[in-house]
Amino acid sequence: MKEFVISQAKTETAILVGLITKTQDEDKTNEYLDELEFLADTAGAVTVKRFTQRVDGPSSVSYVGKGKLDEIKAFIEANDEIEENEPIGMVIFDDELSAKQLKNIEAELKVKILDRTSLILDIFAMRAQTAEAKTQVEIAQYRYMLPRLQRLWTHLERQRGGSVGLRGPGETQLEMDRRIILQRLSLLKQRLVEIEKQKTTQRKNRGRLIRVALVGYTNVGKSTIMNLLSKSQVFAENKLFATLDTTVRKVVIDNLPFLLADTVGFIRKLPTDLVDSFKSTLDEVREADLLLHVVDISHPDFEDQIKVVESTLSNLGCGDMPSMIIFNKVDAYSWIPKDEDDLTPMKKENISLEDLEKTWMAKLNDNCMFISATQKQNIEELRSVLYKKVRELHVQKYPYNDFLYEMEE
Repeated sequence: MKEFVISQAKTETAILVGLITKTQDEDKTNEYLDELEFLADTAGAVTVKRFTQRVDGPSSVSYVGKGKLDEIKAFIEANDEIEENEPIGMVIFDDELSAKQLKNIEAELKVKILDRTSLILDIFAMRAQTAEAKTQVEIAQYRYMLPRLQRLWTHLERQRGGSVGLRGPGETQLEMDRRIILQRLSLLKQRLVEIEKQKTTQRKNRGRLIRVALVGYTNVGKSTIMNLLSKSQVFAENKLFATLDTTVRKVVIDNLPFLLADTVGFIRKLPTDLVDSFKSTLDEVREADLLLHVVDISHPDFEDQIKVVESTLSNLGCGDMPSMIIFNKVDAYSWIPKDEDDLTPMKKENISLEDLEKTWMAKLNDNCMFISATQKQNIEELRSVLYKKVRELHVQKYPYNDFLYEMEE
């Protein structure tokens, strides 16, 4: 049975494959493939080629059409014939593949086949540090694996042409593996319940402090902001899912303490099983008094990223929670649209915080701020706004708490 053990990422060469459909135009497909390439880079793979196909929808047999599959196969074989080239080790598809699609594509291309889901799961397994995160990732991996068990045992398949006398070890082994996985899943879920109880007890013991949670798309700078506000050393890197384990730190601004949580980032096409597995980790979001939605303003598709985060928060039941948007990385922002039809590039040095505060982005939310965490731009203003909001929330939540009044005296 396949084991999900990730020691460290090894550099491999990869091909990316995506579809252009009626609901996903060429620009959107290229954006998704850009993100998929970033995911592959995070996992330790180097992308050497992209393939796209314009179709009505994915083929139920091989995702792409036979002609495109032959084209991919020809490229792999031609690449392998050149001595100085690294052999192509994998082909990564931008959508989740069924067991049937995986089996057919592997049989044709003769290389490792991954889809977006398995790639994200691999990164999560590599990034998980705590017992909680490791347990959640393993649950998601087994859930992904269950409907694809047959592909792992193709050498033990039952022969065709009848059934009498042909029910052999293939069927037995599949059932054994399925039973082992289900037993393991049950054990992991029990372990996760115990961890959740411990986490709940820890949250109850934190006292009367307002809870603030950093949320947002992956790689928008949440951990960097966390480090600035809490003066801690939370791991931050220009990679997707650099932060997987929720980190909580006590922050004090002008003698006003509150708890700040750095949470796992969201992403488009995030596997459903992974969202379900990480719901306990996101309890910090559900129990927060204030959400700081961090947005990478320098990303060309940041509007869609905002929608993805808002949709995920809504699914978690946090859509109506008090929140504010923090537009980060303003130092890398290269243009301002003067109107809906004008996207004329502007020089970076001509863009000021005052300019940004006059744009349509400042009207997305009643509470917006523009900062650069790496350049420490507008951070003091952020601290000031946070102080006011946390103080207001504290008075509302603990009206009979004398802490604030004692602090003022």
